Amino acid sequence: MGDLQHQWVHIAYRETSAFTETYGFSGSQGAVNLEGLLISGPGASREVVFLMMHPSSTLQLLPLPPALAAAGHPVLCMGSRYAKNDTALIMEKVLLDMGACVRHAKEVLGFRRVVLMGWSGGGSLALFYQSQAEQPTITHTPAGDPVDLVGAGLIPADAVVLEAAHRSRAQCLRDWIDPSVLDESDPDRRDPALDLYSPDLPVKPPYPADWLVAYRAAQLARIRRITQRVKETLAELKRRGGAELERGFVTHRTLADPRFLDGSIDPNGRPVGRCYLGVPETVNTGPVGMARFSTLRAWLSQWSVDDSRADGEACARRVTVPLLAIEHGADDAVPQPDIGLMFAAAGGADKQMHVIAGANHYFQGQPEQMQQGVALVSGWTRERFG
Repeated sequence: MGDLQHQWVHIAYRETSAFTETYGFSGSQGAVNLEGLLISGPGASREVVFLMMHPSSTLQLLPLPPALAAAGHPVLCMGSRYAKNDTALIMEKVLLDMGACVRHAKEVLGFRRVVLMGWSGGGSLALFYQSQAEQPTITHTPAGDPVDLVGAGLIPADAVVLEAAHRSRAQCLRDWIDPSVLDESDPDRRDPALDLYSPDLPVKPPYPADWLVAYRAAQLARIRRITQRVKETLAELKRRGGAELERGFVTHRTLADPRFLDGSIDPNGRPVGRCYLGVPETVNTGPVGMARFSTLRAWLSQWSVDDSRADGEACARRVTVPLLAIEHGADDAVPQPDIGLMFAAAGGADKQMHVIAGANHYFQGQPEQMQQGVALVSGWTRERFG
């Protein structure tokens, strides 16, 4: 892959939001500035480009983009305005960022077709974007702030690829959050009947079905308690009418999914006792846990399962363009059913789904499985676009 070309891409567009939650040149200077990398082989065609974007990560260091480019498919990896910091992330604003990237790919870089390549958290983002580009409905964020996706002129992509993608950030948090926490200000106060990593937990894997039902209900209840507090705080700040508009807060213990300790739950080839971030118990209490730091508005937009609109399964129903869904057979991050649920929900007639046996989330140490993924994407693309 030494002959690949890497072109830095800068996209700037005017920021119209009344409330700015990002720092520096990501919105507070009257413009949103986005950075990314176009990876392509020498003499690559301008017929199709794969656009990869994640709500809060950058994807050019994944093994797949250069592998696709080496196979003749240019890949545009773009960061959103919230790259590497999802504390204040508003999913609706990420759609504006993705819209600017689709427009830039077509009108500036000169690609005829754009395929959204939704990896991991980028999968539900791609479906959210495409659903609003095809049938725009949103004019406000879940917190009530104006964000006019109806009038934004989002350009629909020409196809969507989902690979190792989960249904949504909110759905993941609902499955992962630790339900044993009784007091959000004191994570040491816990319900021993739900403390997954405690040696005194009264149940062991494989976990009893009735205990799992109670566990899942307690997870949802905890999320809803946090959401209620968030809405009450926003309402209080609005009632005061002062200059204080937002607050940040910490959510402790957010990776306690029984799936990571019990391989019989939604079984696939994942290792038991580990996850894509390492040892689950350590991640549960560590600083990099999902939703660990959040603002009030960001919680409603990306973490509240009752308020976030970025649900891949729901959005897929409104997507009509061709869809390719690829499940990793040993995914150690994405719940096994998620790809299949989004595939089944997709509204278009042209859709395919494949499973790469043994593939972990990142293709870590798996060049053969990665090449299987490249071959699937390459064959599917050439069938449709030449």
